[in-house]
Parts: sequence; C-alpha cells; structure tokens
Amino acid sequence: MKKKLWIKFVFALALIAFFMISITVGSTGMGVKKVSETKLGIDIRGGVSATIYPAVENIATIDEHQLETAKNILTQRLEAQGTFDATITVDKEGKRLLLEIPYTSGEEKNPQKVIDELGKMAYLTFREIVYVTDDKGKQVIDETTGQPKVDTVVLLDGSDIKKAEAVFQKNQPVVSLEFNSVGATKFAEATGRLVGKNIAIFLDDQVISSPRVDAKITGGKAVITGTFTPEEAITLANYIQYGALPFGLEAREINSISPILGDSALNITLKAALLAFILVVLFMMFRYRLPGLVASIALTGLVAAEIFWVSAFDASITLPGIAGIILTIGMGVDANVIIYERIKEELRNGMPIDDSIDLGFKRAFSAIIDANVTTLSYIQWEVDLLKVLH
Repeated sequence: MKKKLWIKFVFALALIAFFMISITVGSTGMGVKKVSETKLGIDIRGGVSATIYPAVENIATIDEHQLETAKNILTQRLEAQGTFDATITVDKEGKRLLLEIPYTSGEEKNPQKVIDELGKMAYLTFREIVYVTDDKGKQVIDETTGQPKVDTVVLLDGSDIKKAEAVFQKNQPVVSLEFNSVGATKFAEATGRLVGKNIAIFLDDQVISSPRVDAKITGGKAVITGTFTPEEAITLANYIQYGALPFGLEAREINSISPILGDSALNITLKAALLAFILVVLFMMFRYRLPGLVASIALTGLVAAEIFWVSAFDASITLPGIAGIILTIGMGVDANVIIYERIKEELRNGMPIDDSIDLGFKRAFSAIIDANVTTLSYIQWEVDLLKVLH
C-alpha cells in the first residue's frame, strides 16, 4: 500500500516539475512559451483601435452578409497570426467594422503598422505568365527594364481554395493546398498545360510566390515548395487561405489604446502577487509543518499548470486572468486548511495518524464543495450586478 502511495507521490512531483520547467525555459514542441514571453491582453499591453470602411464607390451597395464575411476573414487572419482576443464588431447601420487589436509581445507599438499588416488582404489569383509578342510572333522587349514584356492570365482565384496550411515535408517547410471541386478541375487543367513553367500567385498586382509546375496535379491537392523558413511558409499559407475579401478595406480613425496598467504598475502587481504567495507558503509551513510543505508544493504546481495551459492554448493573460490565478491560490489554500483542521480534530479524538488522514479528507470534502459552490455563486451574482449597473 505504501509503495503505491510513494509511486503516486513521485509521479505528482514529476508532473509539477514538468510544468515548472516548461514555463521557465519554454517548450517549442508543445507551443509553450516561457512565462516571461506569455501573451498579455489589451488591458495590460495596450493595443490598436480602428474603424474599417469598405473601399467602394457606393457604400450603400454593401450588405450585412458582406460585412459579416469580411469580419470572419479578418478574425481568421488575426487568429492565424496568434491573436485570439481581438474584438471585431459589425456596425450594420454605419456599414463599417470596429476593431480592437492587442499588441503582440515584442511588437513595436505602432498603430498604423498593425493596421497595415492586417490590411494585406486583397484579391488572390493564380496566374499564367504569358510573353507578349508582336504581329510577327516576336517577343516584345520592355524598354524600361530591357526584359521581355509579359502579361498574365488568371487561372484560379481565392474562391477556389478550400484550405492552405504550412506543413513539414522531408523536414522542410512547405505550403499544402487543397482546392474545392471547381478549383481542382481548373488546377488540373492548368498544371497539365503548364508543366515546366511557373504559376504566379498574386495578391492584387503583387507577386507573393511563383512556384514551378513539375507535373500535372490532380486530386485537388498540391504542395508549394521552395527555400521557405517556417515563418515564411506560415505567412504564405495565411495569405492564400485568408486573402480573398468581398471588397477592399479602408482604415480610418486609427488610435492607440493605452494599457490600464503601465509597465511599472504591472511589475508592482506581479511582485505583490509573488509576495502574497510566499507569505501563504510560510503560513502553511508554520501552521502545519510537513503537511503545509506538501500543500505549498501542490499550490506551486497548480499555478505552474495554469500558466502552462494558458500558454499552450496561446491565450492572453489579462487583469481578470491574473485575479483568477490569485483567486485559485486562495481557494486551494482554503481547501487545504479545511482538510488539515479536520485531520487535527481526528487526532485530538485519539484516532491513529493513518485513519485521521483518511477521515480528514473524506469529511472535509463536503465542506470544500460547499465553499467552492458558494464562491462561484457569489462571483456570478457580482457579474450580474455589474451588468445591471453598466
């Protein structure tokens, strides 16, 4: 029996160590960043607010469905860039989109740059490159560049793409494409006719890639290879996947959103939270000795696990999130206090240590459930009250 308990104890320590090491040094394979690189929400780091209008001559022609489509594409583009907590609101009456985008970690706090990067969404096309010839069939030379003059013929556009993503093939980053049924037919015909030639991928009139066709491609799937870095492959896949908008975009009223807490205030907040955690650990160890040490180790693992999963899901830490982590520590300590006081009560009644521990945990369970339900009910009541007051 004791051997099984030791195995469980060692496993728990190993799990806590895993969480601690992962958030301390990061884990690229699992997508976990170091705690110092964890994404911060717009209320801590600040961000950009902007009003986006359709770039059309007659804005009255824009309907609600087109605005929703634009919103969905913008949301997908932001999520592809790792930004999941942006706010995009459709103003149906004003025919516009209202954006609030947090700055990413390490990013220059330049509102115009953020909007410009987001605005790199245009008409996506796959084009055949055709050399311009004169009446005699001779290539026309561009007088400016001295190179043969070329023209392009559109083969497919963004509406023919079902899916585009960056993957690794033979340890090299490539862009995998999947076409819908119409696009698959068009692509098979084009690649069969253009073997040995290049198909240029355009965003508006800008070439973003020009892969060479090695063979006719059927089945509705293709791979773009090249000397990509992983970041370049991801960027190209994002442009292809989310490049087609129902209309152009024009950003107006671009402003920077100041964080609720400045860097100095945030540092003070984090130091205060760390000091409070240390004081809780010291209290538990002074009050309960060895059980207090065990509880402190468990609390450390709890905090590390929360930060680990926040980073693993690429979520942002906000002020309410920090408050939630601190609240979790308090609720964990509360549970330990109830359990240990029950164990001490059983010991005072003359129960052996092993039986006191078993009974302490069993009889404290209902009180812990009641305390947590009460806390959750209070939080829900407070949320409802704030909504009414707002």
